[in-house]
Amino acid sequence: MTRTAAIDALLQVARQGLDRVQPADLAGEMASGALVVDIRPLEQRLRDGDLPGAVVIDRNVLEWRLDPTSPSHIPAMTHRDRRVIIVCNQGYSSSLAAATLRFLRLDPPPTSSAASRRGPGTGATSAAAMSTDATKH
Repeated sequence: MTRTAAIDALLQVARQGLDRVQPADLAGEMASGALVVDIRPLEQRLRDGDLPGAVVIDRNVLEWRLDPTSPSHIPAMTHRDRRVIIVCNQGYSSSLAAATLRFLRLDPPPTSSAASRRGPGTGATSAAAMSTDATKH
């Protein structure tokens, strides 16, 4: 009998209610007013490239920056009903982050996204190269 690792179980629960946005739809999401937040570490952004139009926020301060009631929120996050798409490299951290952000009662809930892994020099310069997830209340 195979046991599921605790983190795998947590990830499964965290992903319940996520609205997975397809890579090709990311540009349209931004055009519709979604806030795309890149939580990838600097090393990954340097290796894979920046995501045009995304706001970079370190994971360790994400909740403070995206809570419109926090004195530390970013200027783009002034109301709870802004659609937020969280981007990471593989979709794990962004899923957990989006699940955590649900507790801030953002409506619609934040989204999570994974940047697909690419070889050196290819860069993350197009929406088609991205994989995204979104949460729904």
